[in-house]
Amino acid sequence: MDLFEIDTTQRMTREEAAAKLRALADALSRHNSVEFERDSRRITVSIPDEVNLKVEVELGEENELEIELTW
Repeated sequence: MDLFEIDTTQRMTREEAAAKLRALADALSRHNSVEFERDSRRITVSIPDEVNLKVEVELGEENELEIELTW
């Protein structure tokens, strides 16, 4: 399978970002998968019952909160 990668940055309100995170969390808990689309290609990513959750916070000139799931 070809590499399917999405790496985007969007400016939005904190509330909009929270809504996107909630939608992602809902998809994980209800469907055990998430869907992504790029260049009219749609992919469904199946998420196993157990994952590794990494939370990273960087504070400095530019602040960052990174949430990563791996399996």
